[in-house]
Amino acid sequence: MTATAGKRPGARASRPGPARAGTGEQLSRADRVARGKDARAVAPLESHAEFAPGGSRDPVGLLLDQAKSRVPELVPIRHGRMLVSAFTFYRGAALPMAADLAGTPASGLRVQLAASLAVAGRDNGFTAKDRRKIVLAAAEGYRTAMRGFAEQPLLDVWYSHLDIEQAIGEFRSQVKAKRLKAGEKLLAKAHTRDSTQALGKLTTEVDGRRRIISDPPMIVPAEEVFSDVQASAVYDQIRTVLGTYLRTLQSDRRHLLEQFTLVQVARKVVGVGSVGTRAWILLMDACDGAEPLFLQAKEAQLSVLAAYCGGSQYANQGERVVAGQHLMQAESDIFLGWTVAPGPDKVDRDFYLRQLRDWKFSFPIEAMIPSGMTVYARVCGWTLARAHARSGDRIALGAYLGGSARFDQAIADFAETYADQNERDYAALQAAVKEGKVEAAADI
Repeated sequence: MTATAGKRPGARASRPGPARAGTGEQLSRADRVARGKDARAVAPLESHAEFAPGGSRDPVGLLLDQAKSRVPELVPIRHGRMLVSAFTFYRGAALPMAADLAGTPASGLRVQLAASLAVAGRDNGFTAKDRRKIVLAAAEGYRTAMRGFAEQPLLDVWYSHLDIEQAIGEFRSQVKAKRLKAGEKLLAKAHTRDSTQALGKLTTEVDGRRRIISDPPMIVPAEEVFSDVQASAVYDQIRTVLGTYLRTLQSDRRHLLEQFTLVQVARKVVGVGSVGTRAWILLMDACDGAEPLFLQAKEAQLSVLAAYCGGSQYANQGERVVAGQHLMQAESDIFLGWTVAPGPDKVDRDFYLRQLRDWKFSFPIEAMIPSGMTVYARVCGWTLARAHARSGDRIALGAYLGGSARFDQAIADFAETYADQNERDYAALQAAVKEGKVEAAADI
């Protein structure tokens, strides 16, 4: 299940943990509990409420620096999408937030920390009291789930799943009938989101062959992006790259994908924060146009956290993304893999690939009422806790978080403080566009 609101709400979660199998070193449960409690001396639970913006903050400058590595003609689209609301700005402002968090108290148990629910609540017009209740639900859901996972055997944690029917039932009871009906329509629509559905929406038949529909600048076939000579070279490169990507899949999935051949490639604009990075859709087919498969290849650049938390253990940034998704998600796309691809400019870039529209669904944040978002927040907290319990030291984390609500209250304080900062940063981008310092394309 996808449980996202721009960035995941959460706590400070751990990467360091017990030694890996085969190293000959293993910390005891008591040692790991002590490690978690000792971390409170470094970063008391109440310290998670702290945020004071530095005097040299320049969020617009950070966004412009980030744009230098992106496709120039697509950068204004990214800025335009960020200008839609303070919430869409937040979705694209991961780098400024990473820079801000680098100066906040750190326990040594590394994590993601987010204020997305407070920002979304403001965007929906919720009262401060309602927003706090929502954020507290997320923090409490995270903390109590983590403490529960700390008591479970590791394999039980690894195979744990959210009772989606129970979650949907609770969500249904808290949502007005009209909005519930709209949400159920979205869920039903998600069930149809596969390559067959994408085929009907993204392609048309030309001279008996399926071709991707050109819709600049959102979707542009490779033949239109490059000259004929360049496009031919790009296709040759993509076929070579697909072979490299196939080697990153487990054998049964590799065998399945080898039954498909490449038909056409197009550049596609996706999301908010990722707009401007190179993203391609690959139309594949296994039987004369009757068995389509759409793959999506997305450029993976350095994490926004790299400058503040240290570099990744993975040389290929696509592999970093794939490894993270395998750890964080209960079930990942069967075609999730990575590769490196040389561009027409002779620059090698890292990519990760997955199936396009493979039964993806997230609750419509902008359509929620406070009670519904409270349920959603609790689900988000549980989902994030499971991910951190799988990828970090769940026992140390559970001990660090403790049984009281001190952590929850601190996160709720931080969320509102950072939502204030987000609104100031959003206004700064608006002003920069108005003054002509930043180019933005609206309604794309």
